[in-house]
Amino acid sequence: MPVFPSSLLRSTIVARLRAAGCVFAEDEARLIISTARTPVELIGMVDRRVVGLPLEHVLGWAEFCGLRVRVDPGVFVPRRRTEFLARQAAALAGPRAVVVDLCCGSGAVGAALLSSLDGIELHAADIEPAAVRCARRNIAAADGRVYQGDLYEPLPGTLRGRVDVLIANAPYVPTDEIRFLPPEAREHEPLVTLDGGADGLDIQRRVAAEAARWLAPGGHLLIETSERQVPRTAAACTAGGLTVRVATCDDLDATVVIGTRPAPARTDADAAPRTAR
Repeated sequence: MPVFPSSLLRSTIVARLRAAGCVFAEDEARLIISTARTPVELIGMVDRRVVGLPLEHVLGWAEFCGLRVRVDPGVFVPRRRTEFLARQAAALAGPRAVVVDLCCGSGAVGAALLSSLDGIELHAADIEPAAVRCARRNIAAADGRVYQGDLYEPLPGTLRGRVDVLIANAPYVPTDEIRFLPPEAREHEPLVTLDGGADGLDIQRRVAAEAARWLAPGGHLLIETSERQVPRTAAACTAGGLTVRVATCDDLDATVVIGTRPAPARTDADAAPRTAR
């Protein structure tokens, strides 16, 4: 059960967090206190936060789309902006849709979709073993399936041509810009989850190049990207044979490129009424 420290201890925790550079020290103290089960655990959690561990790794969870998603140490922390990606995916995935989440990390997007949509068939994949273990705990209870491997490689071949919504929150930070990330990210999240190559789009291009083989006709690929990278992300989707549109959310500073596999054009023979034999 949660620990309820004295007001003096609470003030001490806030002061330690603030001195360590935590801008929202009061809010963080409240979350840590409400999560800790014993005084010893409380002290340990504060100590880990003070030395720079991401708050979500300290708590063991992140809030995402109204859910508490488990986030283990060494696993990429889901960002608030990615809630926009999840909402866009939910709007395109109807009941019983086949959904694939590549570079799934903790499985936060998949968990959000499973909680908001009925009867979807969810498959998720990540190359990081720690992320796969975490994602399985977050989505397996709702019958989501998680695979370990590089992008499409571990997915069942039976999914080819059947996917209605394909989600990719692939790393898109250019290699030379990794050093400018907050220490919480660059020191405690795997580099493979951050580094997108020279221009940040190496993984996105690989995803877009193969997407049409996996999407059903009329199916959608959704890629989170940055505003300045939109032209190149969109070009990768176009090169992969998809038609492209861009969705943005100013409140979350979020940008999603949506590529759609064109449905086959109907021929005159398809449109002609059939006569009885």
